[in-house]
Amino acid sequence: MLSPSYAFAGSRLRRVKRPVTYAATPLRSTPVKNLFSHYICLFPKNRIHIAMIREQLKSAQVEAMKGGDKERLAAVRLILAKLKDRDIELRTASNVPDDDAVVVEVLQKMAKQRRESIEMFRNGGRDELAAKEEAELAVIDSFLPAQLSEDETKAAIEGIKAEVGASSVKDMGKVMAVLKERHGSVIDMSKASGLVKAALG
Repeated sequence: MLSPSYAFAGSRLRRVKRPVTYAATPLRSTPVKNLFSHYICLFPKNRIHIAMIREQLKSAQVEAMKGGDKERLAAVRLILAKLKDRDIELRTASNVPDDDAVVVEVLQKMAKQRRESIEMFRNGGRDELAAKEEAELAVIDSFLPAQLSEDETKAAIEGIKAEVGASSVKDMGKVMAVLKERHGSVIDMSKASGLVKAALG
């Protein structure tokens, strides 16, 4: 094969063609197993994990559009928008949680905000706005995993308390960390903090 190059011929620079040589590289066979393992390692586990709740939200959006349910559609779109914001925040995080854990965290935060707004609107006699918040809360709650009851939460706290050797409020951080890791998706951590404090008080 010839490749264009340049050389001086007398006082003029002329275009000439020179042969191109290629170094022979011996072929090396790669075991299929190793090759497959190599490609699997390219993808973190959280990327392979099937994000069930997120997929449910996307399906719910399509169903609401087809069914003409404007209120549910608006609520689902709001959830997806909040999820997108959270995804952007996590791009620079060193440790990204499991996708369902991220979704639950966002849903729990949104649910807490709605409950606070409902109480505020009810106390202010603004029932129409409270009803709107309640409708959104119903949609949000429908995507949350079944939450532990207060008694179940207390039992979980007592188990963790004994496990980590917590004996005073100074150990609250240890208990909360384990509680969130194990039960964060099925416990309202803002409420759980009060129960942990009471258990250690």
